[in-house]
Amino acid sequence: MNIVTPAITLLLALMLVLAGATRFGVWQVERRNPPIGEFVIANGTRIHFVHVPGPAHADLPPLVFIHGASANLRDQMVPLRPLLEGRAELLFFDRPGLGWSERGPSENDTPFGQAKTLAALMDAVGIDKAIIVGHSFGAAEATAFALAYPEKTAGLVLLASATHPWPGGATSWYYSLTAMPVVGPIFSSTLAYPAGAQLLDRATACVFSPNKVPDAYADTTAIGLVLRPGAFRANAIDVAGLYEYTRATAPRYHEIAAPTVVISGDMDTVVDEQIHSIGLARDIKGAELVWVHNLGHKPDWIAPDLVVAAIENVAGGHNDLQALARQVEQRIAADAYGIGICTKARALDPQPA
Repeated sequence: MNIVTPAITLLLALMLVLAGATRFGVWQVERRNPPIGEFVIANGTRIHFVHVPGPAHADLPPLVFIHGASANLRDQMVPLRPLLEGRAELLFFDRPGLGWSERGPSENDTPFGQAKTLAALMDAVGIDKAIIVGHSFGAAEATAFALAYPEKTAGLVLLASATHPWPGGATSWYYSLTAMPVVGPIFSSTLAYPAGAQLLDRATACVFSPNKVPDAYADTTAIGLVLRPGAFRANAIDVAGLYEYTRATAPRYHEIAAPTVVISGDMDTVVDEQIHSIGLARDIKGAELVWVHNLGHKPDWIAPDLVVAAIENVAGGHNDLQALARQVEQRIAADAYGIGICTKARALDPQPA
C-alpha cells in the first residue's frame, strides 16, 4: 500500500490548518495593538514612529531610542517617555520589519542599513543630532549609526548590548531556519505564531530574570506583534546576521568619539555581558561602564532612573552613576525570578532581546 500520498495530503492539511491559525492569531494581535504613531517613507522604507517635540528651552538634546530584537517602539517608550517628556525632543520608532514598520530594501537586513534608514527618519522629522539610546540589538544599530554618522551622534547610551562576536557565533535554531530562503517564509507562516504564542510568557520572564516582569508588560508593549510572519522573519534575519556584523564592526569601535555610557546587569540571560558590555567599555575610548549586580536584560524597565541619569551625563551632566547603580542594587537585591528555569546567558541566547 502506498502511504506517501496520504502522508503528503495529511501534511498539507496540517500546514493549511496552521496557516489559518496563524492568520487568525495575527488578526487578533493587530486588532489589539494598532499603530500609535505616524508613518513616513525613510530610505525607501515605510517607518512607524512617535515623535515628541521638545520644549522651547529643553535641558537635554534630542533623544532617539532604538529597541532590541523581538520588540517595537513601545518597549522603550513606555518606561522612559514619562521621565523625559518636557525635557527633550524624543523619537521612538519601530525598526525596519518590526512593529508597524515595513522591512524596506534589502540593506535593512544589516545594522548599517538600518542606521541609514534612521538617519533618513531623523532628517524627515527635523532632528540634526541626537543622543542615541540603544537596547540589546538596538545597541548594535546604535554603534553602526555612530560610525556612519558621527556628525549626527551627540552621544550613546547602550543598554544590555549585543555588539561583539561571541564564541561559535551560534543563535537559536529557529532564527537560522526562519532566515533561510523558501523554508523560512513557510515556517514563519505556519509554526511561528502557534508555537511562539505558547512560549511568549516564559521567554519574556527569562528576558527579565532574575527581575520580575512588570505588570501588564506584554499588553503595554505589544510584544505579540513579533509573531506575525513578516516581523518574525525580519527579526530572525536581524539576529542570524548579528554575528557577522559584530565580527566585521567590533574592531572599528575605537573610531567612536561620542560620549558613551554602557549599562549592564551581571545576571543577563540573553547576552553575555562579559563579552559585549565589557568589550564596549574597553573599545570605546572614555566610555563609562555601569555594572549592576542582580540586574537582568532590561535596564530600561528595571532601572529607568539610572538610564535617565546616564542620558544626562552624556549630555554633559555630573551624576554619580556608580552610586546610583548601588541604589538600584538595593531595590532588586532580593529578586530571584526565573532562577533554575532561565539559564544564564552564554554569548547570545534565543529569548527576545
